[in-house]
Amino acid sequence: MPLPPDATLADVGEFGLISALTELFTQGEHVLIGPGDDAAVLRVKTGHVVVSTDLMVEGRHFRRDWASAEDVGHRAAAQNLSDINAMGGRATSLTIGLAAPADLPAAWALEFARGFADECALVGASVVGGDLTRSDQVVIAVTVIGACTQSPVVRSGAEPGEVLALFGRQGWAAGGLAVLGRGFRSPRVLVEAYRRPEPPYDAGRVAAEAGATAMIDVSDGLLAEAGHLATASQVAIDVRREAFEIPEPLQAVGAALGADPLQFILGGGDDHALLATFAPDTVPDGWSVVGEVTEAGEDGPGVTVDGAAYDGPTGWTHF
Repeated sequence: MPLPPDATLADVGEFGLISALTELFTQGEHVLIGPGDDAAVLRVKTGHVVVSTDLMVEGRHFRRDWASAEDVGHRAAAQNLSDINAMGGRATSLTIGLAAPADLPAAWALEFARGFADECALVGASVVGGDLTRSDQVVIAVTVIGACTQSPVVRSGAEPGEVLALFGRQGWAAGGLAVLGRGFRSPRVLVEAYRRPEPPYDAGRVAAEAGATAMIDVSDGLLAEAGHLATASQVAIDVRREAFEIPEPLQAVGAALGADPLQFILGGGDDHALLATFAPDTVPDGWSVVGEVTEAGEDGPGVTVDGAAYDGPTGWTHF
């Protein structure tokens, strides 16, 4: 039954909203039992099951005056689907926990769900359940389940002598966030990149099949994520500035803000590009080599830029 356009969550109630939301989520053939029972039941044919969980908190991860509910839905799905992609797998199923104020328009929740479902459709994943509760602000908790048909690519497999490579758009979302943070809405292409990231969903599996030794998605910052690879693998990674072509929109934002546009690429997150290590002769088409892996030095594993410590922002930290 359609909800009144001006209804709030308090008006429609928990189960009225659940019923409306459930109608928006198409179930794939791998779903034996979807929303409506105590738990979903899924069919896993072959390979490894991979699972990840992520949170989005209003005011910290998104603002309703910066992005539509549909945009927030796309972002919430993308950041979770990307985690499975970074293991070399494909997401199949997700659950959503939504905490929200009673006066939140029900239309916002439905638009969020539409955006979430549309992003999931890009990889053929199904929303198989979730939960609702009241809170003082919007909080979104997502768990994603996927599968790898080969051994999952973890963070700890990089070896000296390998190269670091990048696939996907990088720095655009950070440029968009910088623009929004100063009260502007242009360049529009950067703002849209922040609102709706475009993770390279097919690249993770391609990298795994090509022999990627370690991989991670760039959610918090390229140098920060490279640091996670270095620490997990107990190696040193050197990133080369000259490897990055700075697109015109980032140059424009850098000039307007008096900032080095390369900082958006090196320290920016939320584009969910993939960063992986490969033997030099196994890098798949479309991946750009941006650095190299060497033995860890006396100071232990870490990341440098052009052979030296980097004094700019390396990525987002939550605490």
